[in-house]
Amino acid sequence: MAPEEGGGSQARQDNESVRAQLDRILASPEFLAPERGRRFLQYIVEETLEGHAGQLKAFTIAQAVFGRDASFDAQNDPVVRIEAGRIRRALERYYLVCGSSDPIQITIPKGGYAPHISSDEDTSNVKAADVPNPENKRRHPGHERSMRYRDLLLPIGIPALFGAMAVLALIRPLESYLSPPKTPPAAASTLKSKTRIVVEPFAALGGTARGADFAKGLADQLIAKLIKVDNLVVLAPDRSGMETTGSLFNLQGSVLVEGTVLHLHVRLINGADGAVVWANQYDRELRDQTILDVEDEIAAQIIMEISGDRKLSGADPIP
Repeated sequence: MAPEEGGGSQARQDNESVRAQLDRILASPEFLAPERGRRFLQYIVEETLEGHAGQLKAFTIAQAVFGRDASFDAQNDPVVRIEAGRIRRALERYYLVCGSSDPIQITIPKGGYAPHISSDEDTSNVKAADVPNPENKRRHPGHERSMRYRDLLLPIGIPALFGAMAVLALIRPLESYLSPPKTPPAAASTLKSKTRIVVEPFAALGGTARGADFAKGLADQLIAKLIKVDNLVVLAPDRSGMETTGSLFNLQGSVLVEGTVLHLHVRLINGADGAVVWANQYDRELRDQTILDVEDEIAAQIIMEISGDRKLSGADPIP
C-alpha cells in the first residue's frame, strides 16, 4: 500500500482507501478502545501514509499523542508500549468479530509501532501465484513418467505405513511401563507456591467516558507493574477460580470522576475466605495533570502499599 513513483493518482486512491478503512474501524462498536487509543491509531496510520513510518518510535509517539515532554523515558514510562498492546488486541478482535470481509487490514506487528497495511489484492496475487500452471505438464514430459513410478509404489507404501503404526502402538505402552515416572519440573512447583493476584476490571461510576477510560488505563498500569514484583503471579480475571496451592488475592476498585476531581476506592480481597485484607481511597485534582500521569502515580503507590503488606505473603516489595 506504499506510494509508488510515477503513480501519484494510484497512491492517493490507496491512501484514501486506507483512511476509509480507518474510519470504518473507529466507527465500529466492536472496536473497543478508549479515546487516547483511537488517537494513537490515527496518528501511526497517518504518519505511515505520509511516509514517516521509520520515525514511529516511543519517544515521538509519547510527545505527539500523549503530551509527554522532552524528558520522556520509555523505560520508566511504558505508556506507549501499553497502548500499542491494547490497540493491537482491539484490532485483532475487530477483524475477528466483524471485519473479516473488509478490503483492507490494518495490524500492528509486535516489536514496533508502525502499522502493517494490506489489502485483498495483495492476498489474491499471492494465491494466484500458487495456482499450478497446466502448461507445465506439456513442457516436462518426464512428469508423466514420475507419476507412473509413484502409482506403482503407492500400494506398497500404504501397507508398510500401517505396519509401522501397529509396531509403534505396541512399543509405546511397553516403553511407558519400563521407564521411570517423570518428576514434574521444579519450576512448576515453584510457580504454584507463588502468591497469585487477579486484577479485576475497575467499576466506572457516574457513566462518564473519562471515568471509564481511567478505569481501563489504571487496570493496565497495575498489571504492567505487578508482573515486575518477584514471587508474584498475575492472573487474568477469568482464571481467578483455578486450583492453586499458593495464596490467591483479588484486586478490585471503583472510579468516579466529578468534573475535575477523581475519587478512587481500591481493595485487596483474600480469595480463600473473601476477607478484605487491604483497602485505600485516593482523591486527585485532574485540572493540572494528565490522566496518564495520574494513572502512573496512583498505580505505583498501590503496588508499593500492597506488595509491602505482610498478608500478601510471598511477594517482595518493589525496590
